[in-house]
Amino acid sequence: MARSHKRWRDLSDRQRAAILTLVSIELSLTATAAADLWCRPAGQIRGRKALWWPLLFVQPFGPIAYLTRGRIPSPRQ
Repeated sequence: MARSHKRWRDLSDRQRAAILTLVSIELSLTATAAADLWCRPAGQIRGRKALWWPLLFVQPFGPIAYLTRGRIPSPRQ
């Protein structure tokens, strides 16, 4: 039994909007997590930076895990 694949042009406007919204959220989360991981000192990260980098590309859970669990809050000045 062959499975039918929908093409972009076959999707409704609502489906296209939903996909574009989810993709933009995913890219924003990944970019935010990557920028934070790049700039944050290793002492303020739970675990090693080298282990977090590949995890950032496990979508959508990697960036969310890093942003919620991977960072140690910096002390307020």
